[in-house]
Amino acid sequence: MIRERLTRRLLRWSIGNALVGDRHRLWRLVVGVGLLSGLVGAGYIALLKGLTRLLGAGRWSDGSHLIVLAVVGIAIAVITRLLGNPGDVELLVDNIHVNGGRSELRELRSLIPVSLIGIAAGSAIGPEAPLVQTTGSIGSWLALRYRLSVTEVRVLTITGMAAGFAMLFGAPLGAAIFALEILHRRGLQYYEALLPSLIGALSGYAVFIVVNRSGLDPVWTFPNASDMNASDLLIGVAAGVVGAAIAIAFTYFAKLERAVFRRVPAIGRPVIGGLALGALAFASPYALTFGEGQIGFVVGTKLAISTLLLAALVKFVASATIVSCGWRGGFIIPLFFIGATVGIVGARAAGLDQIIAITAMMTAVNVGVTKTPFGSSLVVAEMAGLRLLPPTLLAAVIALLLTSRVSMIHTQRERDSATSPPADAIHERAVDVPVTHTYGTPG
Repeated sequence: MIRERLTRRLLRWSIGNALVGDRHRLWRLVVGVGLLSGLVGAGYIALLKGLTRLLGAGRWSDGSHLIVLAVVGIAIAVITRLLGNPGDVELLVDNIHVNGGRSELRELRSLIPVSLIGIAAGSAIGPEAPLVQTTGSIGSWLALRYRLSVTEVRVLTITGMAAGFAMLFGAPLGAAIFALEILHRRGLQYYEALLPSLIGALSGYAVFIVVNRSGLDPVWTFPNASDMNASDLLIGVAAGVVGAAIAIAFTYFAKLERAVFRRVPAIGRPVIGGLALGALAFASPYALTFGEGQIGFVVGTKLAISTLLLAALVKFVASATIVSCGWRGGFIIPLFFIGATVGIVGARAAGLDQIIAITAMMTAVNVGVTKTPFGSSLVVAEMAGLRLLPPTLLAAVIALLLTSRVSMIHTQRERDSATSPPADAIHERAVDVPVTHTYGTPG
């Protein structure tokens, strides 16, 4: 009897230690994913800056740059043909729901060069999707290497995604929430990954700023808004409605573009996309690049309303075209740019506070497409000041409700409540999971 009790106590003690050890291992891997993602992200951005100096529009005349874009389109087609499909964030999102996030690292062989040369040449979609796909794949790879459970694979994959978003936005808290929300259409659901994603975002961001020797300032810094009052909430309401309309139009226009490009041989799509982008640049230089530097310029410079409207239109068309033709990149920052320009126009036309209108519209347009109300609100608020959070959050919620039946990222869905299979089952079934490719690269 005494022996049985001692045996049971010893067994409980052993199991308890094993669980604590596993828990410590998971947290060590969370930090490791963040640190490794920060190093990879710093290298990616450094390469992108170097290639931009070589291929970007600033180095070429308009006519010469059109040729550069066509040549880059040819290169993208050849790389994709030789190294395989680069995958996309939509596929990563689907894998997170199905098997925790298993992603083939061999997809990065084509994703990284394709995205780098396209974005460097002036693509209207940005590095957010390729970088997040890369850092998410790092988390997935480490989890599978240590034969973790499906739930833990999911946690580390989301942790990597959060680190990628943090490096791009310079807003770790918003980036962590953003990485969780983008998996669903109606808010954050994988709550168990919230703290790991925040730790991954902070550790990845810390490494990134140390390696790049940059400060803690966010990507954009906006002027302070004037004294706010209750009527400013109406700006959030209006921005939510207008932003939802823009998001719906963008989604359906992108679907139309994809339907058109499906009729073109795959080898020719990137070339046509590059030529279309170059042609749009003749109408307005705002067609080129994904808009990160342009947002600060349009906010800080008084431009004519006609210039702003044309800039928003060409960015809208260019982003939808490029994301549909085989180039790789994300549309989050281009959507922010569209929202900023429309917000400036609306503020001037109605005599509203420009900063409140800009931040609310940026948030609403992005939420209407990505379904990330808290993440988008926090990212923008961390840049413009937390006192602007009420109108931006209101705009986000309204845009989310008005666009709930319209989806750009088809793999967004409710979490799977089924019991997770054992670690061995991941390796057996993950390879055979059928995934339907419907989109290029969501942001």
